[in-house]
Amino acid sequence: MTQATDPVCYRHSNRVTYLRCSRCDRPICPACTNDAAVGQHCPECAGGGRSGQRQGRTAFGGTLAGQHGHVTMTLIGINVAVAVLAAIVGGMEAIGGGAWGGLLGGNTPLHYWGALVAGEHGFTIPYGDEQGRLVATADGVVNGEYYRLLTSMFLHYGIFHLLLNMWALWVVGGVLEPLLGRVRFLALYLVSGLGGSVAVYLTAGSDVELFGRSMFGSLATPTAGASGAVFGLFGAFYVVMRRLGRDTSAITTILVINLIFTFTVSGISVAGHLGGLVTGALVAFGLAYAPRQRRTAVQLLTVGGAAVILAVLTVLRTVAAS
Repeated sequence: MTQATDPVCYRHSNRVTYLRCSRCDRPICPACTNDAAVGQHCPECAGGGRSGQRQGRTAFGGTLAGQHGHVTMTLIGINVAVAVLAAIVGGMEAIGGGAWGGLLGGNTPLHYWGALVAGEHGFTIPYGDEQGRLVATADGVVNGEYYRLLTSMFLHYGIFHLLLNMWALWVVGGVLEPLLGRVRFLALYLVSGLGGSVAVYLTAGSDVELFGRSMFGSLATPTAGASGAVFGLFGAFYVVMRRLGRDTSAITTILVINLIFTFTVSGISVAGHLGGLVTGALVAFGLAYAPRQRRTAVQLLTVGGAAVILAVLTVLRTVAAS
């Protein structure tokens, strides 16, 4: 029987207890205790103590939440969802039957809307019923459709194209996101992809040949894919591993193989791959080598500065084409 003088748990009035919170001194029953470095805490004090503790950080300032890989999985999910949408609106042509012996897909109404094309009336896509096929005409970035620099990063030509990029994103993102943290990794991915898109825009129409073929697309060439962003992650992977003093032979081999394919296989965006690679490496250098005392400020300046430079280059290219 409980006596009037017996202390009871402040959360359970029917439970007699002689335990007390070592922070607020309130009586707590064994079910409400939270072990602490000294004594035990009640639920409120335990929660307050956790919120007051400094959250763990990676070597580059990111939170440990990046260990779950949520950004990598989300990016893959977005790319897959866009591919499904392209298949719904474009049919089998979005899946395969195009270049590389049918492994790549073709243009769909979604590609007409979001693929990267530089010049005015860059390319046309016929679609509709057999009785009266409609023809869609893209106006291109030069006419102010700057959104294409971003949307083209999430469009792919067929299942094979999608799987190649998503596999690379899964492998490299699985290493970089835990090291950089979610926000820094996402910023790196997006800025790298934009770097690839801007490089395509800047070089479109350039008459440069290597191995008997043009290195850059025409003003009317549609370009799409996450390859620019993925190449940016390749470059960042190399920089980060060097910063940590780890072996870089594996990523060097992968880079060399991918660059050989980039320069020798037709239909691959040379500018997109190189632009993404260079942008990703430079941004990663700022993220990885930022001095600890001013790390966040330097990292913000790096990412923001890269975005501003890409924006200025885009505007200058548009002005020059006017």
